[in-house]
Parts: sequence; C-alpha cells; structure tokens
Amino acid sequence: MTGKSQSYKRKIIRQLYFSNLLSCAELAHKIDKSLSLTTKILNELIAEAVVVETGYAPSSGGRRPLMYSLKADILHTVSVAMDQFFTRIAILDMKNRYVVSVEEFEIRLADNPMALSQLTEKIEFVIQKSGISKDRIAGIGIGMPGFVDSQEGVNYTFLPAKEESVTNYIKKRTDLPTYIENDSGIIGLAELKFGAARNRRNAMVINVGWGVGLGMVLEGELFRGQNGFAGEFSHIPLFDNGKLCSCGKSGCLETETSLFVIVEKAKEGIQAGRATILKQLLSGKEEDLEKDAEAVIHAAGRGDRFAIELLSEAGYNIGRGIAILIHLLNPGIVVLSGRGAVAGKIWQAPIQQALNEHCIPRLSINTEISISTLGSEAELVGGGALVMEQFGEPVKKSVKSPKIAAAVPGQQ
Repeated sequence: MTGKSQSYKRKIIRQLYFSNLLSCAELAHKIDKSLSLTTKILNELIAEAVVVETGYAPSSGGRRPLMYSLKADILHTVSVAMDQFFTRIAILDMKNRYVVSVEEFEIRLADNPMALSQLTEKIEFVIQKSGISKDRIAGIGIGMPGFVDSQEGVNYTFLPAKEESVTNYIKKRTDLPTYIENDSGIIGLAELKFGAARNRRNAMVINVGWGVGLGMVLEGELFRGQNGFAGEFSHIPLFDNGKLCSCGKSGCLETETSLFVIVEKAKEGIQAGRATILKQLLSGKEEDLEKDAEAVIHAAGRGDRFAIELLSEAGYNIGRGIAILIHLLNPGIVVLSGRGAVAGKIWQAPIQQALNEHCIPRLSINTEISISTLGSEAELVGGGALVMEQFGEPVKKSVKSPKIAAAVPGQQ
C-alpha cells in the first residue's frame, strides 16, 4: 500500500467523521481527487471494514446517490477537558459517543508544578482502564485554560514543561499524537463542527465557566489569531469596580460574570439573609466549588428568585460584552456554550435586554442568540474534533505523526 493511498484514506476518514454521511461525489470534491480514484479508495476502505454503505440519499429528483459512513468503532479519540480545578477525560468513537464512562479528576493548575505529569498519568490510566488498543486511538485532544499556542503545543499560563512542549511531553509518554487548544477555542470548534454554529459563516461562541471565554468562527473557520490567543473575552475591561481579575488587571468582564463570582455572590446573599433554597444546597467549601455552581443553576431552574437574579445579572453583563462583539464582527449567531450553558433560556432575556440597551439595532437585529445543545459536553466533543481536524494533514513541527497502521486498522 502506497503512502499516497494511505493519505487519501485518512482524508476520507476525516471527512466522514465530520460529515457523518457523504456520497462518493461529495467525498471526491472534499478531498479534491477524481471520482474514479475516490471510488477506488472507498472500495478499499469498505473491504477493510472501515467504511460502510448506508443506503441511498433522499430523493431530490434524478438518480439518488449511494451514501457512506464510518464504522463507529474503527477509531477512537481521547478527549480531555480541563479547567483550573477539575479535569474530565473521555474516550469517544467516530460518532462522538463515549465508549467508557467519563472520568473526572481534581488537578489544580495554578501553582502546581506537577500538573503536567499528573495529567499524563491520568490519561494513561483512562486508556489502560478502557482496554482499547492504542492502535485504535487516533490521538489525544486537550482543551485547557490559559494562553495556549496550539501550533507550538505550549501553554504559557499553566502546565510548565521546562524545555519541552506540553504536546511533546504527553506524546512521548503515551506514544500518541497530542494536540492542545484553549478551552474556549475547543468549545468553539465543537459548536462549529457539531453544534449550533454548524454551517454558519460567522459565529461567536461564549464559553460560560470559571471565566467567560470566546471561540470565534469567522468565514466558516475557527479564528485563533496570530499566536492562538484570540478570544480573551473575559478580560475586556468593562467595570470600574476595583475587583482584581485573575489576569492581574481590575474591572474585567470576568469579575462580574464567571461562575466563580456567581457562587461567591450566592454565599454573600445567604449571609445577608436572602430567602433562597441555596441555603440547603450550597456547601460553601472550596473543594465543592463545582457542585455549588451546579446548585445555583439547578436552583434557578426550579424557580428560585435569588438564583435567577444572580444568573440574570451575570447574563446582562455578558450581554454588554456581546454588544461589543456585534459592533466589531457582525456575527450571524451568538452561542452560549460550556459548563454554564445548562442554565438554558434563563440567560437569553438579560442578554437580549443588554443588547437592546447597548447595541445599534441595525447591527443586532439579525444576530441570533442561541443556547448550545452540547452544553457541558462541548469541550469533550471538541477534543475529539481537534484530533480529527489534524487527521490526514501534513505533520506539524511540534507533533510527530502516528504510524499509518494506527490510522487505518488492519494495515500492518
């Protein structure tokens, strides 16, 4: 089997992963090869039990094309979703379904020189526990907070790796190609490929979590900026509140909108005597921060007035930030995604109120505000997409390519 043939196979696998169903003609167009060559490669993949025929496309007049799809279990991706406190690790198949239970670990990123080795150990643990051969794993995709240069495989904020990149460190110890992306960028990628921003040319994906991040889709592509640092939405200086932000500045959007701030305000309200079911739901302990954030969202969903007030105030302030984005970039859709998106429609009214007050109507009238259906799973879905985005592409400087046998099972 020639190297070119294996390269074409990888490209077909990648296209079917992102599109799910494609005809031979559509595949030929996407990989920019002749119909006859694409047909030949497809037939080889079918013989190798990598691709399956799924029947004919719905009738639209004329002859219906035969459609193709990947076998779900032919390859897997290891997806890692990190925040400053907790890390989730999942193994997904080619339909983005979890093949084992998602594992969650506490890994503190700030002031933790062991964070990278701890992360690598946990990744290895999950892979070994799954029983899945590494020959069936296309790679590891990691979303993480901080200033992440995905091209160089470096996080300038967290995960110190001395003279080595984060991606090379993990690759050497797992023997799997590894890719990293800022957590908001990877959520934007998930929404672009599989969520509310799919088939949208210009979209802003807001990652509501311990900060308020941004994934930008411009002209149908995830926009990363010069060094991969685009989208630092959290640090737009909007307030004269004197509150110190995690970036070291004061008055940033994050200081009034993050889930961390919402939990702190909930505790203050309870101490001040506010009537709320949060008195029974919040533990107030630092180690229970994630549970406390979920409790506020849960209480709002049950109609608790104080919890709704907290989320509405944060939503209004997020809307002020979104107004700036609309004036600058004129997106067709703004997607609320990430951990906090599970609050659903509670966000929409205050965000819309802020847009009514702070946006020129001609600019905002055609911008849709949408809540992600991926929600808290967006970052894990994005980890798989990050791996497959590179699948079949030329090798980049900081990441070695896996053996071709690992990419197309059965070819030893």
